[in-house]
Amino acid sequence: MPSPSEQTIIVTGANSYVAGHIIKLALEKGYYVRGTVRSESSTAKVRDIFSDYASRLSFGTVPDIARPELYESAFASPSAPITGVINVAAPFALKVDDNRRDLLDPAIGGATAVLDAVKRFGPDVRRVVNTSSFAAINDLGQGARPGYAYSEKDWNPMSYDEAASANAVAAYCASKALAERAMWDWVGAEKPAFTLATINPPWVFGPHVGGLTDTKHLNESSNLLFSIIGAQDIPGFDFGGFVDVRVLADAHLAAFEKDEAAGQRFLVGTHFDYQSVVDSVRKDLPELRDRLPTGQPGKKPDAYVVDGSKAEKILGISYIPLSETMRDSFQEFLDAETQTVAASA
Repeated sequence: MPSPSEQTIIVTGANSYVAGHIIKLALEKGYYVRGTVRSESSTAKVRDIFSDYASRLSFGTVPDIARPELYESAFASPSAPITGVINVAAPFALKVDDNRRDLLDPAIGGATAVLDAVKRFGPDVRRVVNTSSFAAINDLGQGARPGYAYSEKDWNPMSYDEAASANAVAAYCASKALAERAMWDWVGAEKPAFTLATINPPWVFGPHVGGLTDTKHLNESSNLLFSIIGAQDIPGFDFGGFVDVRVLADAHLAAFEKDEAAGQRFLVGTHFDYQSVVDSVRKDLPELRDRLPTGQPGKKPDAYVVDGSKAEKILGISYIPLSETMRDSFQEFLDAETQTVAASA
């Protein structure tokens, strides 16, 4: 296998929270990175964050990720052969008018379009790594499912027709499963020269590349944590797993680099519950103690667990403890609040 300095990796959705960490790690390892975004204006912040790597970071604009022909410029004239594609870009919408038109079809179309694009424009690509989700694994109909351990063998069973008339959360979760299944079906039918691996994280938490300047424009998972500050009660159980975004980046790069990851899906996550979040933050960041609900310290929910051991074994990742991720996440919120106050003074 060529050295990183002889390879380019495409990272789609380059201006996103998760992609930022993947780009950071890939650049630090010596790869050339070609990021894709929907509009040229989205590159400014990413370019600024990675200004020290300007000679090894470039961008391509893909205004519609469901149209494979629009990826052509993203594959054009790389500094080194494009050997991998890490597909982070995907639609995220919980408020839609039509599940089929606005959610399911774009998710499925976007998932297979990137594979079509690689087949058409990426002759040197040997691996596509797709960011799927624990939502593609979790069976929402089973609820908290005490005593059960979810793993890669599990699939969200909701069909396309069921998802078309489901509520927003159920339809979104189903879209992740339907999109991932479509990718595996595509690979089975097309038998391309490249292989596929998927990464299925639950909640993703941790610091942002480049930090936060305010708390008004947080991504979904960060906003979930931030909303606990000042709340009267601890949120109820939803997804029983999490991964630190820095570990998630490691997993994506390892899934590209390791031969044994070919054709595999990886549940990348470990235990998560909101009581543990509050308990750890109250201990590690005493300045937040009076702004957090108390709940029932030490009490864990009677619910399923996630088994992320396959990713540890094959990808070689090591999970960052929940307490460390929470300390870093909430400290970032505090720092952003301080900046906001200073800016308004």
